[in-house]
Amino acid sequence: MNDRSSLRQVVESSRVDPEVFLLRPDYRAVLIAADGLVPGPSDQTSEDLLSHAEGFARELLKTTPVEQLAHVAAWRDAYRGFGAKPQRTRNSLEALLRRSATGLPRVNRLTDIYNAISVLHQVPLGGEDLTGYAGPPRLTLARGTEPFDTATGGEETVEFPEPGEVVWRDDIGVTCRRWNWRQGRRTQLKNNTETALFILDALEPMTDHALQLAADALASHLKQLGPDVQTASRLIRPEPIKS
Repeated sequence: MNDRSSLRQVVESSRVDPEVFLLRPDYRAVLIAADGLVPGPSDQTSEDLLSHAEGFARELLKTTPVEQLAHVAAWRDAYRGFGAKPQRTRNSLEALLRRSATGLPRVNRLTDIYNAISVLHQVPLGGEDLTGYAGPPRLTLARGTEPFDTATGGEETVEFPEPGEVVWRDDIGVTCRRWNWRQGRRTQLKNNTETALFILDALEPMTDHALQLAADALASHLKQLGPDVQTASRLIRPEPIKS
């Protein structure tokens, strides 16, 4: 993937099925495809960003429990809407916030950046290696037969989502279960990832403006990961109801 038109094709071919919008009419997503990334281990820049995010989270949680933060609460409600128990399967934003007291994970500079942006902008945010994809990303309600490659107890295994579960998938199977809970191994970011897809998920009360600020912050940091980084982005939202 060597040009911006290829990145544009990725985001333009992605879709959210109408059934998802029926479940949550307030749902919006920004997809960012990036190429030319120079992979590397955690560095001082990503360390500083994570430390800033940890401090931000500590201050935030001094006055408000995690589950009462507005966007976390909205995602908990969304999980209940398709039958998931948010106390057991936490959205990615809540999971990161709960880890902030003891320290956010240090993985590699690409993962560190998007985890920090997720906390600082209070938005679930996932990153995927685009070379692992077969066909366009799409958010849909699972039939229950789609394979999801994961690991249990350190062993590779294949699971299947519950029927009606909200999942991101491609032509092969599920890439992320329960909207933004757990990513699969096939498309997970690796230490040598140069081409990636990032998905930012929003529900009310998060505004389109706040969502775009988060996307812009992520894109800005991605462009610092190499002299030839290119990105393409797209906002997906429900189609307006025609009168």
